[in-house]
Amino acid sequence: MAKEQEFIEVYGARAHNLKNIDVKIPREKLVVITGLSGSGKSSLAFDTIYAEGQRRYIETFSAYARQFLGGLERPDVDKIDGLSPVISIEQKTTNKSPRSTVGTITEIYDFLRLLFARAADAYSYNTGEKMVSYADEQIRDLILKDFDGKRIAVLAPLVKSRKGHYRELFEQISKQGFVRVRVDGEIKEIEKGMKLDRYKTHDIEVVIDRLVVNESAEKRLEETIKTALYSGNNILMVIDVDAEKPRYFSRELMCPTSGIAYPNPEPNTFSFNSPKGACQSCNGLGITNEINQQKVIPDTSISIKNGGIVPLGEQKGSWIFKQLENIAERYKFKLTDPISKIPKEAKEIILNGGKETFKISAKAAGVTKNYEIDFEGIISFIENQYKNAESTTIKRWAKGFMDEVSCSTCGGKRLKIEALHFKIIDKNISDLAQMDVTELANWFKNIEKNLSEKQLTIATEILKEIRTRIQFLVDVGLDYLTLDRTSKSLSGGEAQRIRLATQIGSQLVGVLYILDEPSIGLHQRDNQKLIDSLVKLRDIGNSVLVVEHDEDMIKSADFVFDIGPGAGRHGGEIVSQGTFNEIKKEKTLTADYLSKRKQIEVPKERRKGNGKTIKLSGATGNNLKNVSVEFPLGKMICVTGVSGSGKSTLINETLYPILNAHIYRGVKKPMPYKKITGLEHIDKVIDIDQSPIGRTPRSNPATYTGTFGEIRSLFAKMPEAAIRGYKPGRFSFNVKGGRCETCQGGGVRVIEMNFLPDVQVECETCQGKRFNRETLEIRYKGKSISDILNMTIEDAIDFFEHIPKIYRKLKTIKDVGLGYITLGQQSTTLSGGEAQRIKLASELSKRDTGNTFYILDEPTTGLHFEDIRVLMEVLNKLANKGNTVLIIEHNMDVIKLADYIIDIGMEGGKNGGKVLTSGTPEQVAKHKTSYTAKFLKKELL
Repeated sequence: MAKEQEFIEVYGARAHNLKNIDVKIPREKLVVITGLSGSGKSSLAFDTIYAEGQRRYIETFSAYARQFLGGLERPDVDKIDGLSPVISIEQKTTNKSPRSTVGTITEIYDFLRLLFARAADAYSYNTGEKMVSYADEQIRDLILKDFDGKRIAVLAPLVKSRKGHYRELFEQISKQGFVRVRVDGEIKEIEKGMKLDRYKTHDIEVVIDRLVVNESAEKRLEETIKTALYSGNNILMVIDVDAEKPRYFSRELMCPTSGIAYPNPEPNTFSFNSPKGACQSCNGLGITNEINQQKVIPDTSISIKNGGIVPLGEQKGSWIFKQLENIAERYKFKLTDPISKIPKEAKEIILNGGKETFKISAKAAGVTKNYEIDFEGIISFIENQYKNAESTTIKRWAKGFMDEVSCSTCGGKRLKIEALHFKIIDKNISDLAQMDVTELANWFKNIEKNLSEKQLTIATEILKEIRTRIQFLVDVGLDYLTLDRTSKSLSGGEAQRIRLATQIGSQLVGVLYILDEPSIGLHQRDNQKLIDSLVKLRDIGNSVLVVEHDEDMIKSADFVFDIGPGAGRHGGEIVSQGTFNEIKKEKTLTADYLSKRKQIEVPKERRKGNGKTIKLSGATGNNLKNVSVEFPLGKMICVTGVSGSGKSTLINETLYPILNAHIYRGVKKPMPYKKITGLEHIDKVIDIDQSPIGRTPRSNPATYTGTFGEIRSLFAKMPEAAIRGYKPGRFSFNVKGGRCETCQGGGVRVIEMNFLPDVQVECETCQGKRFNRETLEIRYKGKSISDILNMTIEDAIDFFEHIPKIYRKLKTIKDVGLGYITLGQQSTTLSGGEAQRIKLASELSKRDTGNTFYILDEPTTGLHFEDIRVLMEVLNKLANKGNTVLIIEHNMDVIKLADYIIDIGMEGGKNGGKVLTSGTPEQVAKHKTSYTAKFLKKELL
C-alpha cells in the first residue's frame, strides 16, 4: 500500500495578492501562518486551501444536486495535492438569531433536554406536590383498594375554570347517552336547553357511572375507567358519594390534589424554539417589547399642540386630534396647556384609551350637545401597529417607543410553566442553563449520588456526553460562559472557540482544520489552554492550520510560514518558513519582533492628563459587584482582565450608554449603576467596536468613510459625463441608472444553498464590475469608476494626490494600517479588526475637539506586531491632543503603553466583576494576585 502523503502541496497560488507561490504544509502537525495584516495569510489559508476543499466536497454530489448549487469557482491555483477534507473555523460564522445560545451551539442543551425528558421528576405548579401518572390497571387496583364497599361516582373532567354557557356541550353529552353532569361541585341531571351563566367561571365533569365498589364490579369498573379516560382526555375523577371529596387519576402526569395535568415530557417540551416548550407570551425569547412612556412623552413641559406626544407630532386636522379635543372639553383643559398640567384621568384616557359619552351645554345658545369619546389610546395604538402592521418601516417606528424587558410570564426563562416544574435534584433546566460552565461542571460531578436507580440507568450515557462537552468548553478557556448566553452577544474569538470545542467533541480524524486567529479576546493566562486544545486536535490525527499573530502560538507550532514582506501588493510571498527557532534567525519583520531585535518601546514618561475625571459609582450589571471606578481624562486608559471578568459590561454596557445619552440623547439603557460625575468635562464620545461596517456586499470602505461620494462627484464633472448629462447618482451602484441590473450593482449573485452556507458567484453580465457599459466609458486619468474601486488604498493615495478632500480621508485609512485593502472591498469580507480600524479612520478624518472620549474594544485584533506599532502611534496622537482614549485590551504591547490601567478580575463570570487594581503600568505590575500584573511585569523589565 502506498505510503500516505506527508505534505499538503500547493503549487502556483495566485489568489488576491499571492505571487504564484508554492507551499509544502506538513500533515498532522500544528502549522501557523503569520505575517503582516493584509500580507496574504487568509488568501492562502481560506481563499486557496479551504476554497479548493469546499469545491472538491461539492463535486462529490450527484450531477442532479450540483445543478441547484451552481458552479463553485476554482481558486486561482495550479494544483493542490494531499488535501484532506477541510473544516474552517472562522470568526464570522456564528448565528445572530436571538434563539441561538451557547447551549444550543455546543449541543449541551440538547442533551439536557433529553435528560430532563427521561429522568426528571414533575412537580405541580399549584401545590408543589410531586406529579403522578398511572396505567389503567393501576387505577383499577387503587379504586378497588381505597374505595372498597363504598358508593362512588366516576367522572370525566371536561371544563376547568372557564367562562361560557355551554349549551352545546350539554346537548353533545346528552347525545352520547350520559344523563348526569357535575357542575361547580353539584351533580345535576341534564335537561333540554340546559345552560349556565356565561360570565362566571365553571368546572364541568360528566358522570360516566355510579357504582358500589366490590370484587364483582371489577369488569364493569374496567369499562368505566376506559370510557372516563377517553372522555376526560386521559384524566378521570372519583367521588365517594358520602364524603364528596374528589380524587384524580391520570394516564399522564397529574397533581393528586388539584388535578392539573402535564402532557408526558418529550425533549421538545424543554425547547424554547418549539411551540411545545416555548413560553407563549414571549415566544421563547425571554424578552418582550413594552412601551416606555418616557419615549412617548419625553418632555411634559411641552403642550400636545406643539408635539408633546411624540408619536402624534404637532397638531393637525386629523381624527385623533378631534378626539383629543373632545377629551380636553370633557376634562376642562386645552391642547395648548403643558402636558404636566393635564388632569390625571385625562392623561390615563389619552395613553390607555376609554369610552365615554357626555353632554356639554353652550351657554350663549342655551343648547346641550352630546359628545362621544371612543379613543383607542396612544399606547394601544403603538402596540397594535407593532403586532399587526405589515410594513417593516411602521414596525420599526413603533419599536422606537418600546423597551426590551424580561418577559413577565416566564421571568426571562423562555419556557412554559410546566417545563420549569420538571426537576432533577431541585433544579429545573433553566436553573442549569443560568449556571456558568465551571458551576455546571461541579453540579454534574456529584449528580449520581442523588439519582434513583431507575434514573441512573436512563441517564448514564447522557451524563457522559454532557460531561465531555462541558470539559471541552473549560479546555478552550470559556468556563465563565452560561449556556443561556445568546450567541449574538459573543465576541468573534469566543464564538470561534465554542466552534472549536464542538469540533474537538466530534472526534473526527484525518481532517484539515483551518482557524482564523483563535486567540482573539483571550487573556495571556488562557492562551495555554487554547494551545493545548489545538495540540489535542493534532494528536488524534488531524492537520491544524492556524492564521495567527500571537507569539505563544507561534512558539508552540511545529512549523511556521511567514508571509510578507509587506501588505497588499507588497506581500504575497513566503519570506521564511521552518520551526520557531529557524524563523527567528531570518531577517524579516516578524523575526525582528520574535527575537526582540525590534520591539514596541515603553514610553519614558506617562501623560499627566488634564486633572479632570469621570467617576462612575455602584455599577452592578451582569457580574459587576457594586463597582466604583475613576476614569482620568486626557490620558490613554487601558481596561484589562481575563475573558468574562466584566470589562465589556463596565465599558460597553454601562459607561458608553451613559455618555451617549448625556451627549447625543442616546436611548440605549445602561446597565444598573448608582451615580456618575464629571460628564461636563467631555463634549463628544465615539465608540469604535468590531461590529461589521455593513451587512451586504454593497457596503465597502469607500462608501463607509464617505470617500465614494467625493469620487462620484469628481466623475460627474468629467467633460464626457457633462455632455451625457450624468449626475453623481449615475456612478452609484445602489440606484438604478448606472449600475448593472443583473446583479443590481452587487458585482456578485448570491446562490442560496439549502443545506450549506449561501455561495456568491461573480455576475456574468458585468464580470463583477458592478456598472453598465455606458457608465464605465467615463474615465478619469484613464481609469473607470470600477477600476478605482479595485484600487488598493495605497494606489488610490498616489492617484488622488492633488484632490485634498479624497486624499485626506484615504490617508487616515492608510495611517491605521489598512493601505492594502481595496476601496471597493465588500464589508462582509473584512475581519472584525479591519472593520474597527475603518471606523477609526472614519473618525480620525473628522476634526476632534480636544475633549473627545474614544472607546475602542480590542483594536489589535488581527494585527501583526508592526501594525500594532502603527496603530498605537495614531492613538497616541489623539491622546497628545488632550482627548481621552479608553481601550479594552489583552495585548501586552498595548497595555504597557497606557498611562492608566484599570484591571478587573480575578476570574471570569461569577468570580469576576471587581476592580483589582488601577494606576500606571508600573503600579499595576506590583499587584500580588492580578493575572495581568504577572504578565505585565515581564514586559516592563
